[in-house]
Amino acid sequence: MSNIVRIILSSVLLVGTVLLFWFGLWGWGILGIFISILAWVTVFFNENMLLAQWFLRKENMTKAAYWLNNIKNYETQLISAQHGYYHMLLGIIESQKAPLQAEKFFKKALSLGLHMDHNVAMAKLSLAGVAMAKRNKREAEKLLAEAKKADKNKLLADQIKMMKDQMAMMDKQQFRYSR
Repeated sequence: MSNIVRIILSSVLLVGTVLLFWFGLWGWGILGIFISILAWVTVFFNENMLLAQWFLRKENMTKAAYWLNNIKNYETQLISAQHGYYHMLLGIIESQKAPLQAEKFFKKALSLGLHMDHNVAMAKLSLAGVAMAKRNKREAEKLLAEAKKADKNKLLADQIKMMKDQMAMMDKQQFRYSR
């Protein structure tokens, strides 16, 4: 359902709630308030995105993918602020199946814009992992430095350190085999 339809339905519900209070039906009016609030929340936060995030937190990737696949046309169903997060969630799910194929989703998410710094750091960290898998050390180091810079609250500090250690191990293996 597009956002314009959601806005129209939410407005009709709000007018109906005001009319319920006007005619003295207080019980139904209070219920109408809760339903109107829920309808307005779905304008700004798509229910499919919320459910997909819920199942990602529960680490149920199949259900998260199901709810993301319910979004047929993200440009009309989501507000523009959620476009980047949609692609980031697709990238997270795809990285579980085929890590190298997830690169396009993370790049698209960064190009569309992510508003929270720790999400930018996570996307860049994932891209650094893909670059390491492709044996592109220079790009991986650059992306790790950007991820570290974006991770202001140090939420991903352990993962960044672990990836740097893996890069050091990769250098040792290359040195050993180059002799």
